[in-house]
Amino acid sequence: MNNEYFKGGEFATFKNEAGSNKFKMSPQKWIRETNAIGIISKSGRYDGGTFAHPDIAFEFVSWLSPEFRLYVIQEFQRLKKNEAYQNKLDWHANRVLTKVNYLVHTDAIKSFIVPTLTEKQKRFVYAEEADVLNVALFGVIAKAWREKNPSVADKGNIRDYTDLLHLVILNNLENINAELIEIGISQRERLIKLNSMAKRQMDLLSNNKSFDNLQYIENKINNNITLVE
Repeated sequence: MNNEYFKGGEFATFKNEAGSNKFKMSPQKWIRETNAIGIISKSGRYDGGTFAHPDIAFEFVSWLSPEFRLYVIQEFQRLKKNEAYQNKLDWHANRVLTKVNYLVHTDAIKSFIVPTLTEKQKRFVYAEEADVLNVALFGVIAKAWREKNPSVADKGNIRDYTDLLHLVILNNLENINAELIEIGISQRERLIKLNSMAKRQMDLLSNNKSFDNLQYIENKINNNITLVE
């Protein structure tokens, strides 16, 4: 994986000779004959010794001790479980934050849009404004998503089944949309602006290494769900 100049032919020879009485191997011979990297071996009473990259050292010790190998396997499984748990906590924390910020969004609707509507229009305004955000970010309204995903539609909405990257952007868009509503920007203009901002933030965060530990807890929480990006 890491050494394109490794001499596989010499390795094959050593492998075939291993086990015979005349076969002898030393770290220095291995390095010299196979052009190995990741391992250093020096002769000498005081400054001599063999040193290896952790990947090599772990494999060597695992070969020496089945008990150690089992510990490595168990520790790896424990770490992966902890990582998955932490990722889920991050996702849920951001989902809660998005819901809290939605209060700011709905308050702006209540204060600046609702007073201008008829009683009939008021019944649909919150859903329509939520769909402004859905279309800007996901490219689909809530109803269309439910129709496309009937198996999970009764358990949550598109926001409950999206990934952390989209939730972070949604959180930002809710605050921005509340500001745009307050200054009187029309719904159509807001949709265009929000979509442009969503694309810009998606590009920025997708290519930002600092976002790696927050990004995509699961490619899809449910294989039956296809998000429009």
